[in-house]
Amino acid sequence: MARLVLGICSCPAASTIATAPSAQTSTSPTGPAFSTRFFTTPLDKDPSRVVQMQMQLHLPNRPGNGFHTHNGDQWEAVVEGEITFTVKGQPPRVLKAGEFVYIPRGTIHRNENKSNLPTRTMELLIMDKDKPQNTPVAE
Repeated sequence: MARLVLGICSCPAASTIATAPSAQTSTSPTGPAFSTRFFTTPLDKDPSRVVQMQMQLHLPNRPGNGFHTHNGDQWEAVVEGEITFTVKGQPPRVLKAGEFVYIPRGTIHRNENKSNLPTRTMELLIMDKDKPQNTPVAE
């Protein structure tokens, strides 16, 4: 999976200048406790979209993020631990280290760490430029 994510990322990143990594500690009582964005760069040959890669830390005993959508496609890989991934209206799926999921544009979904250990995920998003990354959806 690491080779897949790095392979996807290296092509567009190689032809453009990406932003520096930035770390953010969440002030929200839900969702990831910490995020590191490695880069956001224009998608090669499509300046209306950007490629973004980030790592997130999901702590145990912390509510997951609410249902939401993205304005583009997302790939999420579990690097450490496990995450419960739910598409609204479908049964939850537990993803363990080394597993990943593809989330098409507009899919209503959420992530929760229901385990007793921290979980780290890597996310690759190809999104519309200058639009919010997440759009909350009512439960």
